[in-house]
Amino acid sequence: MRKYKVDYSRIGKVPLTNFARYAGREAKSFRFKNIIYAKGNWRATITLNRPKVYNALDLQTLHELHTAFEDAAWDDDVAVVIITGAGDKAFCTGADMKEWSEYFLDHPNDFWKWMGVFIETFDRLRNIGKPTIARLNGIVVGGGNELQLSCDLAVAADDILIRHVGVARGSVPAAGATQWLPLVVGERRAREMLFLCEDIPAKKALEWGLVNQVVPRRKLDQTVDEMAEKLVNKLPECTRYTKQQLNFWRDFSWALTVGHARDWLTVHTSAPEIQEGIRAFIEKREINYKQLRKNLKTRKAKR
Repeated sequence: MRKYKVDYSRIGKVPLTNFARYAGREAKSFRFKNIIYAKGNWRATITLNRPKVYNALDLQTLHELHTAFEDAAWDDDVAVVIITGAGDKAFCTGADMKEWSEYFLDHPNDFWKWMGVFIETFDRLRNIGKPTIARLNGIVVGGGNELQLSCDLAVAADDILIRHVGVARGSVPAAGATQWLPLVVGERRAREMLFLCEDIPAKKALEWGLVNQVVPRRKLDQTVDEMAEKLVNKLPECTRYTKQQLNFWRDFSWALTVGHARDWLTVHTSAPEIQEGIRAFIEKREINYKQLRKNLKTRKAKR
């Protein structure tokens, strides 16, 4: 047999370029348009920066979040990730209904593609390997609540509210809410939120366990920073694996349902009630739900 000499002096020594390949980049180098990305003092802060549309999630925003989440995960100088919204009106209001109206109502299969990006982005957030804090600075609606539910902890200003509107406005809150709300607030409260579509003020959200802390708006930044500092002063690998274990029931329920939800929502994008719900939202008008039910019944009878 041919013998090989092993150079033990080189074991464990990797060229510097390999380290750089799996490291974070300077935040400003990304030149994001729809989010603001900042890093420093062991924190990465990601701010949804579409205040004119209440920080809604369109395709570009999802792509940018996806990239920022990867960078924060890879950057060993980031111990905690904070997610918030620009301005003081909204944290996030979920999917951009204008984009939905323009691109998906007549082309449902394009929604299937969009939903795929949405799922991958939320997967990356949940599996970022570091503790995450949702800084709730304004209204939290629909997919915005699913975004904050994807975070480990949440701090809310005392004047915000949380709400789901899917069954009132032409969607199904199955990109996190139907899976995770029962785990977080309990079965009955989850049904109340998702069926009635009523506002959950900050105080009630705290009582229900939907957020960890509620503070006056003037103390929001200080409270989030104090929480982040506590997380920085913990062991990183132990924290990462604790997070992975805590994700079990969320991952379990998500994996069993979200693919089905993606296809159901795609197929039903052209359904009359979905179309009416989304168009009514865009046109800023109320839906006559009883008349809609009568129309659907008449349509069914004519078949």
